[in-house]
Amino acid sequence: MTRTIQTEPLTAAAFAPFGDVLDATGEFRLINDGLCRRHHDRARLDFGSGRAGISIFDAVPRTLPYDFDLVERHPEGSQAFLPMTEHPFLVIVAPDEGGRPGRPRAFLTATGQGINLLRGTWHGVLTPLAAPGRFAVVDRIGDGPNLEEFRYPAPWRVAGPA
Repeated sequence: MTRTIQTEPLTAAAFAPFGDVLDATGEFRLINDGLCRRHHDRARLDFGSGRAGISIFDAVPRTLPYDFDLVERHPEGSQAFLPMTEHPFLVIVAPDEGGRPGRPRAFLTATGQGINLLRGTWHGVLTPLAAPGRFAVVDRIGDGPNLEEFRYPAPWRVAGPA
């Protein structure tokens, strides 16, 4: 039996338990002779060991409704997703409940938003909603395991906004 969740708009307050919303809103300081707004220190990068690296991901776009049963987490480092297009994408996260993911939530980004997942946050796979699904990803590069996967016993369906 498939269970359904609705997408929510991605806001800093709603997403705070899972990570940071990366966008060019709020406070800034002018740099580059007053021609550039710097929205400073927007993400809590956290690596248990290793170092920060930047990779490029090119994911296959999906459509809503979207069914999933797989989530994962990275116990040794945070993970930031910065879209390299103006297209929104789907962000699936779940609270940790005793080492297993709880009921997932689905956020729909707005144009110009990225995310930073806190270390150990259960999340769905990268889910662009339009081509190309290209992202710059800042995450931990280092030795040792940094991936835990979990499959829900029954799939979840992400519907569009309520």
